[in-house]
Amino acid sequence: MRIPERVPLIPNDVKYGDILDELIKLGKFSEFMEINDNKYYYYDKWKYLAEQWKMSPSSLWAAVKIRRFSNQILKISDVPGFTFQIGAPLVVQRYLHEFDMNLGGSLQGDAIIPTEDKERYLISSLMEEAIASSQLEGAATTRKVAKEMLESNRKPKNASEQMILNNYEAMKWIVSNKNAPFSLEAINKVHSIITKSTLSEKNEEGALRNTDDINVVDVQTGKPIYTPPNSANLATLMNDFCAFANEERKGSFFMHPITKGIILHFLIGYIHPFIDGNGRTARTIFYWYLLKEGYWLIEFMSVSRIILGSKAQYARAYLHTEQDQNDLTYFVIYNMKATHKALEDLKKYIQRKSAEKQNVMTLLRKTNFNDRQIVLIHEIIQDQTSYFTVQQVQTKFGVSNQTARNDLAGLVAQGLFEERKGGHKIQYLPVKQFVDKITKLQ
Repeated sequence: MRIPERVPLIPNDVKYGDILDELIKLGKFSEFMEINDNKYYYYDKWKYLAEQWKMSPSSLWAAVKIRRFSNQILKISDVPGFTFQIGAPLVVQRYLHEFDMNLGGSLQGDAIIPTEDKERYLISSLMEEAIASSQLEGAATTRKVAKEMLESNRKPKNASEQMILNNYEAMKWIVSNKNAPFSLEAINKVHSIITKSTLSEKNEEGALRNTDDINVVDVQTGKPIYTPPNSANLATLMNDFCAFANEERKGSFFMHPITKGIILHFLIGYIHPFIDGNGRTARTIFYWYLLKEGYWLIEFMSVSRIILGSKAQYARAYLHTEQDQNDLTYFVIYNMKATHKALEDLKKYIQRKSAEKQNVMTLLRKTNFNDRQIVLIHEIIQDQTSYFTVQQVQTKFGVSNQTARNDLAGLVAQGLFEERKGGHKIQYLPVKQFVDKITKLQ
């Protein structure tokens, strides 16, 4: 990826009023204000607009930066390079209002996810996030194969599958430890889970890097696009990171938890405290912080899956922040867009699955199958090449081994499934003319 052009400095003698007068004369004042509040463009887009509007790019950019003088200054550490700025344009305020209405509390969450289905959706979403976050870092496997591995609890066959399993275990760890304070020890623990058996040296798991021969590079060109801080400063930076996360810093201003969670995500990537696994650790910490702050619905959403579909924009959000005086607003807005998309996808997914479940319930209205068995029947209707094991059903629904075994045995007894030995496990697969058998059971 090409490093974006660094923004120009604003001359000391710039006259803001004259630039606004020029925008008014050109009939562009309202458009200028709307874009600045709702788009928060980087310099390259303002430069393009200046050419369209027949204005000096430096003058238009000066007007943009003057409008942003109200941005808050955020000092994370005394280490040079760790003073940032953060704005709250209208686009950010709208996203935060939406998230407050949906991601926390009880009534709103219950309206999105039926109570009886929460356990199943939680397990599925943790798997989706683990898979997507690992794929972002190069895990080369399909979603279907990865999910089958996690559901069946089989051992990983390669490094890519190990990455995904590690991410899944890390997501489960933060759900269980969501109320724990941030500490270097806890973050190292998360990293050790995420990188288990994937690094060249085992002693690098859960340990701060002790080398400076590391750069963030463009995966297409191999050229360095960012050089992390010196390793000698990592302990200080990570302790300052924890103080910021735990609100232990004096004189700090209020920051909305979702904005702060995104900034914590950014900082792990920016500090780059580990030899590898920084991106996966950063995204896991984002989830951890929001769960700690009561935004429980986030654990049912896969934000990394959205990021995976817009990797170039994700990278640019980092670069725009770094190239424009450490303005975190670019990174915050990108991640809010991704979180918004993940929330919308969750709503659509739940609605679709609820409708599908209702259709299957209608189909099976004269039978006595339980909800788990109905879900299994529905999955076979969707894909008759699927099969299940006791371990898969146990993991999928969060039930005991005996309950999973009874569910499958019941489907066999009804003539819908048959048993087949696959290695050391029994597989349960649909019988021939599966749908016809269901129809006859009504």
